[in-house]
Amino acid sequence: MTTSDSTQSSAAYGVLYKPSQTASFASVDDLRLEQRGIKYVRVQWVDFTNLVRFRVLPVSYFKRLFTSSRPGIGLAYATLGMVGAMMAPGFLGTGEYIYSLDLSSFRVCPYAPGHAVVMGWFEEKTPSPSGSLSSPLCPRAVLKRIVDEAQETAGLTFLAGFESEFILLSAISPKPVEVNNAAWSCSAKHPTGAVETKVMEEIADALLEAGIELQMYHAEAAPGQYEVVTGPLTPLEAADAIVHTRETIYNIASKHGLRATFAPRLHSDNCGSGAHTHLSVHSAKADGPSARATKFGPAMSATERAFLQTLLAHLPALCALILPTYASYARVVDGIWSGGTYACWGTDNKDAPVRLCGPAGAHHFELKCVDATANPYLVLASVIAAGLEGVRDGAELTSGDCTKPAAFMSEEERRAVGLANPGRLPRTVEDARTLLAADGYLKEKLGEEFVEKYISVNEFFQTYLTSAGTEEEKVTRLIEHF
Repeated sequence: MTTSDSTQSSAAYGVLYKPSQTASFASVDDLRLEQRGIKYVRVQWVDFTNLVRFRVLPVSYFKRLFTSSRPGIGLAYATLGMVGAMMAPGFLGTGEYIYSLDLSSFRVCPYAPGHAVVMGWFEEKTPSPSGSLSSPLCPRAVLKRIVDEAQETAGLTFLAGFESEFILLSAISPKPVEVNNAAWSCSAKHPTGAVETKVMEEIADALLEAGIELQMYHAEAAPGQYEVVTGPLTPLEAADAIVHTRETIYNIASKHGLRATFAPRLHSDNCGSGAHTHLSVHSAKADGPSARATKFGPAMSATERAFLQTLLAHLPALCALILPTYASYARVVDGIWSGGTYACWGTDNKDAPVRLCGPAGAHHFELKCVDATANPYLVLASVIAAGLEGVRDGAELTSGDCTKPAAFMSEEERRAVGLANPGRLPRTVEDARTLLAADGYLKEKLGEEFVEKYISVNEFFQTYLTSAGTEEEKVTRLIEHF
């Protein structure tokens, strides 16, 4: 992911992407549903607990919806407040949204022959006093609003991408049983004819057929663990694509009698599964003479430094959205390549929560402190909102490049990189919620009603996850949900 339109230096490496190079989607006239063998369309959404839900419409009725002035389906107000079969506090059973269909999100579902999927927008039936139909609780709408604001007020555009780490299980109860215990990137984890090898190749085929750029897949370090890496897209497209990618992984594993889980960490003595989030920041404004390199981050542009400064400042509060379950905090610890617990950054430092990747002129940020229990729309919305503050305010980066884990640096070493009083990430989701509730800027950008309702659902959800009984039963419940 590149951050500059200028000519790349000879130090550049890798495939370079720009927002204008991402693929466009078919219009309603080009869907050719019957010709493509599509019989059913899944009208799909992702709730605050990152559960994917959908309604299945036959093509005949799906097409008929588009003869109306507002193509969509009705969904209860309680939809975004559901945890299991119960409603979180603050949600009611009365009232209904129109879930307005967004054809730009249309994709075929090769894992379910004859099916396609489309996302949408939670909208009110009648406009608000301001004239808006958009619900302040709609995750996709929150992301789109913040991306639009970044472009309109600061001239920023973005590319985003996700890594998908997951474990393939042959059983989940009473204890999870992994399919293959071979090591990281080891050929023994892809034995010819084995079910796990078939699953991974079918996942790759299905993603390519669905129009998602697959960059690679490989064996990860934990027992039964694999990773799929897909290409960058604009933020809304990237969030839609990772939802489709995860559904592809779940369903193809299920087809072969396996369970794929994105649970953050199944074993305390082995690696966890993250959803490392890559983000490049593209500015329409060239760095002027006053935007000279400073002591910290001299290889970055002024825009990147400003974005990074407030991203790090808000990172502890962001954890309520990017590490949203009790299980998230078992993965993010110091010294195990999961980002660590200090709010810092480092060039190709896997023990920093924000890793600077790529050569000068083609940098992007990798957030290692994200896992797949988080709603991807809310991950990108909150991260972009946090960094936008710095760009608009012209913030100066006050911390430097951590060349080793901050937890293992001496006080003198930390002081040398501006970490004399380092920020720390919360160690529980309860602490993360408290920090989010106290962050006035994020509440303003995400919306006070959104933050209030999100916190209510998150708290209710943790009670659901942790009330399963024994530790083994809690792990089973976590796997069943993620």
